Amino acid sequence: MIEKVESLEHTSTTLGISKELCDDDGRPQRTGTVWTTSSHIITAVIGSGVLSLAWSIAQLGWIGGPIVMIFFSLVTLYTSYFLANCYRGKNSIFCGIIQYANLYGITIGYTIGAALSMMAITKIHCIYSSEGEDSCIIYGNRYLIGFGIIQLGFSQLPDFHNISWLSVLAAVMSFTYSIIGLILGIIKMAGNGTIMGSITGAKGESPMDRVRGIFLALGNIAFAYAFSTILIEIQDTIKSPNELKTMKAASKISVATTTIFYVLCGCIGYGAFGDSAPGNLLTAFDKPIWLIVIANLAIVIHLVGAYQVYSQPLFAFVEQQASNRWPSLEIEHNVEIPFLPSFKLNKFRLVWRSIFVVVTTFISMLIPFFNDILGVIGALGFWPLTVYFPVEMYIKQMKIEKWSGKWIGLQCLSMFCLLVTLAALVGSVVGVLLDLSKFKPFSSQL
Repeated sequence: MIEKVESLEHTSTTLGISKELCDDDGRPQRTGTVWTTSSHIITAVIGSGVLSLAWSIAQLGWIGGPIVMIFFSLVTLYTSYFLANCYRGKNSIFCGIIQYANLYGITIGYTIGAALSMMAITKIHCIYSSEGEDSCIIYGNRYLIGFGIIQLGFSQLPDFHNISWLSVLAAVMSFTYSIIGLILGIIKMAGNGTIMGSITGAKGESPMDRVRGIFLALGNIAFAYAFSTILIEIQDTIKSPNELKTMKAASKISVATTTIFYVLCGCIGYGAFGDSAPGNLLTAFDKPIWLIVIANLAIVIHLVGAYQVYSQPLFAFVEQQASNRWPSLEIEHNVEIPFLPSFKLNKFRLVWRSIFVVVTTFISMLIPFFNDILGVIGALGFWPLTVYFPVEMYIKQMKIEKWSGKWIGLQCLSMFCLLVTLAALVGSVVGVLLDLSKFKPFSSQL
């Protein structure tokens, strides 16, 4: 049976909810705490980017690698405080365009990452079942499509508030495969009997390859710390009126936790494989089989949740703009299926979100280049979203005088990060172009 009901996405005035059940901005009460907020951030930050950190340190060396990672973590934490202070403030149209483009790019990167892990599981099973006699070449299209089908279902969850359970599960999975990567790296180092790697990092086949590797590593590390794109949306789930205090505490916990994990994963991976560290750390191990399968399965589960953490803000933006212009699009239907709980169906949400997932999957099939895509996304989002706009919003809100010491310091930080971003973008784009010159569309394989 299908019955029309009004959408629940209105303010208390429209819904007729009593003031006792609303926050100070008139919307239904939010219930987020330090721990749920931390789980959202950890889900957003500890993603497939952690798998490329050993390769990134290999490009930068034992000194440069850890220093760059700590630098990115401090900048991210520092500017996240600025964004938290500017909560409920207004962003420019340009900022919004970059933010939503970056969110979309991240969903493409996560689709590729999840497919690679599913392919790895299949390849391990193939090699094991054939006792090594089969070459076991695995093609990626069906896994990209399979991940897209999974997202078609999860994308129908109405909003950010409905994915807390998925976010917590995803955060647990991110710790699971990170810890497995650490354990396998330690075992590999113990087997080697030495710590591999060098002070300056991989040499490259030519000076240009060396420079490109360094620039691409910067983009990969920037991607690994990308959560400023959804920080305001995460803060919007926090129980009022302590959003600022809760957000700052959660940011501290989350950035500290992820930085420790990142440095450990990157350094142990580099110590285990040296300059030959792979772009995806887990692809370098083939034993013990059961542990590698668990790690790759954890990656897939994590990326299912992370995909939603990044796509829900974009969903909400498009649907809000559409409902402002065409209020009838907010009408929902109660759908009752025998032996299953009833659920609400919105026709516009069903069509638009399905198109979003299908197009994302299609693009992932066209350009399934893990490291280079992560580098491009990280570079495009780091300076404008993590540094420039938070700094400018903070200067305006705090009325910091132009040419004062604090103003000059903030502008120097912004300009330095711009140079880092441009370098990362150049290296990543060149990498994508080189990949495309050797790639046949829709034929990715492992």
